[in-house]
Amino acid sequence: MNSAVVILLAATIYVVFYFTYGKALQNKVVRADPNRPTPAHKLYDGVDYVPAHPLVLYGHHFASIAGAGPIVGPAVAMAWGWLPGLLWVWFGNVFIGAVHDYLALMSSVRYDGKSIQWIAGKLMSKRTGITFELYIWFALLLVVAAFTAVIAGIFKNTPEAATAAILFLISAVIVGWLMYKTSLHFAGATIIGLILLVISVWLGFKYPIHASYHAWAIFLLFYIIIAASLPVWILLQPRDYLNAYILWFGLILGGLAFILIGGKGTFTAPAYTTWSAHVVGGKPSPFWPTIPLVIACGSLSGFHSIVGSGTSSKQLDNEIHGLMVGYGGMFTEGFLSTIVIASIAVYGFQVFHDANIGITASTWGKAYAPLVAQAHADKLATVMHKLGIPLLNSAKKVAVVGKVGIFAKSYAYGLKDAFGVPLKTGTVFASLWVSAFALTSLDTATRLGRFAWQEVFGMVMDTSSGTGKILVNKWLASTVIAILGVALAWGNQWLILWPAFSGMNQMLASIALMTAALWVTKIQRAGKWSWAVLIPALFLWITVTLALLWFLVVVVPGISTPLTRYSVGLITLVGVLLNFLLAWDFWIAWKKPAEEYEAARA
Repeated sequence: MNSAVVILLAATIYVVFYFTYGKALQNKVVRADPNRPTPAHKLYDGVDYVPAHPLVLYGHHFASIAGAGPIVGPAVAMAWGWLPGLLWVWFGNVFIGAVHDYLALMSSVRYDGKSIQWIAGKLMSKRTGITFELYIWFALLLVVAAFTAVIAGIFKNTPEAATAAILFLISAVIVGWLMYKTSLHFAGATIIGLILLVISVWLGFKYPIHASYHAWAIFLLFYIIIAASLPVWILLQPRDYLNAYILWFGLILGGLAFILIGGKGTFTAPAYTTWSAHVVGGKPSPFWPTIPLVIACGSLSGFHSIVGSGTSSKQLDNEIHGLMVGYGGMFTEGFLSTIVIASIAVYGFQVFHDANIGITASTWGKAYAPLVAQAHADKLATVMHKLGIPLLNSAKKVAVVGKVGIFAKSYAYGLKDAFGVPLKTGTVFASLWVSAFALTSLDTATRLGRFAWQEVFGMVMDTSSGTGKILVNKWLASTVIAILGVALAWGNQWLILWPAFSGMNQMLASIALMTAALWVTKIQRAGKWSWAVLIPALFLWITVTLALLWFLVVVVPGISTPLTRYSVGLITLVGVLLNFLLAWDFWIAWKKPAEEYEAARA
């Protein structure tokens, strides 16, 4: 297989389905109305409800949902070979992920920007709403932990990216002020912001900030508390908008590179290795049902429903913009994952060769994922020894390999062969690319965790005064999830944190899709289109439930660190139990006639 064929085929699939399947959902299911006032206008408050230019909102939404997920997950899933992961990405995008994202966004818009968990409570029962809120809070806790580990590792190993990412934050505050508080508004602020982006990247190369993994984890702790509590226009919205330009540039550059490299784009990695590659926790992992424990955001993601119904729905200026933001955002993320898979499939062996690691096609399924998932060179040596793979040189030389490094180096080789970009420059840019978007997911997850915390207490007690008012304070709510998330990430046991996050995340997607199926069927009266939502929801629920049960039985007992073993195991177990309760509530609600839902209409 050639990378040009895969990239062009992916682009064709996404364009065709956007203008057919997506438009059908917009016109026949949601029945989007450009004249209907959105929550951003009806409930404008200058903090969370702020109408945004469609490109600004698309940038915020896409950057928030993308993060490191569409890069890290597909990279690790290459242990099964490039074909299984690619098919999961494409089919998941078209029939599950994009449908889920768009309907979560638009159902929230119809309910004044309320969260998907609030909508579940409205359509099912109060118990459902509280249960769903708790489930989401625990899922977001794992999101914070997983992305803290990813970002701290990137900053440690690529200090140039750390400097540039910090300067991005400063640039975003400047752009937010220019955009909303001066006469420059959108166009002028964008031009200045792009100039600041270029300067930030240049300074990142010139003045890299060197610090340890734990030092960066502490920095991220304070950063996400502040970012999650500030008004969206100060940092969140302009930062995500500016980051989107980096991602668009990287997507276009990468897409063109893997089309233009011609014969050099032949896939060298195996298309398929084995059904049970060594992936999750280093254990032999059957592709089904464990694939959703590895590939999350690149194919489908429940986190997207929280972003769409938590921040994006409060900023949508016009209902017609929803398709580009929700549906188009998921397709763009899938295209990113396609580039990741293609780059590693072409250059993966070259990266391992550079690191003096002896991996062949026959040992790929056994050796690949544990090596890619490790963040530190000393641990790599231990893993390789256990797998019987010889180190041909110093362990320090394998530091180029890691959950981000395998992609960054492969992507850089593509830029080098297509455009002559120096390998070092391409590697740093790719690492910067990942870290910039992982930051958006991290602080957005913290903000959404704040919302979930406040909504739970708002459901069970009076929060207008006294203890209740203190408990829902935005700074306290942000601090609780930030401290617990960073504590989970402190040991950097990424092979455990990532599948735990992914499993809870994908289960969230199935529950959000069940909620969307109820909305489409009982409220929108969409007829046969209900099956386009219900069937993917049930398939995903069965798959992820089995995967999480497998994770609890096979992986959790082998976790070496007691704190991580018991905390991750407990969170996952609670998630599985809440998941069964939510599925039962859905079944009860599904059996009710549509007439009983008149009071639930927006």
